[in-house]
Amino acid sequence: MSRYTGPVCRLCRAEGAKLFLKGDRCYTAKCGFTKRNSRPGQHGTRRQKMSVYGLHLREKQKLRRFYCLNETQFATVYEKATKMAGQAGHNFLQLLECRIDNVVYRLGFAVSRSQARQLVRHGHFTVNGHKLDIPSALLKPNDVIAVAEGSKEINLIKENVETSAARTIPAWLSVNVEAMSGSIVAIPIREQIDVPVDEQLVVEFYAR
Repeated sequence: MSRYTGPVCRLCRAEGAKLFLKGDRCYTAKCGFTKRNSRPGQHGTRRQKMSVYGLHLREKQKLRRFYCLNETQFATVYEKATKMAGQAGHNFLQLLECRIDNVVYRLGFAVSRSQARQLVRHGHFTVNGHKLDIPSALLKPNDVIAVAEGSKEINLIKENVETSAARTIPAWLSVNVEAMSGSIVAIPIREQIDVPVDEQLVVEFYAR
């Protein structure tokens, strides 16, 4: 599956939930989902009876789009989660949350996960003092994520860091705005992961 380049507000409307794909705009009255939360298309306002398979599919698509992954990436993470001890659904969410692109977004260094992925890919962040430009890299407790020295004067990153103070940072992360860095305190538990999905339905989709 190629990268989606169409209007992202359409994806939120299709899934019936705000996926926060457009950065700060999602928190304002200009949000496309807030202005028009019906499904996209000519018949979007009609009621639609959903099959069991349809429910599982929509939940899987919602979670995949929430983290901005393509189908292959998403399935690869799920396969890894099933090989870990514990509940597959919880493991899946933990792996998705611990990706460096998601951590950069959660720390407030990017306004969206897609922007975070681009910044990471361009080498603007370091992990434990070493530059890391692989968005899918998994981080672990005590890892320190920081803006690279040569990137601290980039206006976009400076603006993101300055406004990050107004955002709620998850309890499993800590951030130092002055140093433009943050760290992972612990692996997040399910109650600390605010995603608008039922992960068990995603597990059932892949187990069918």
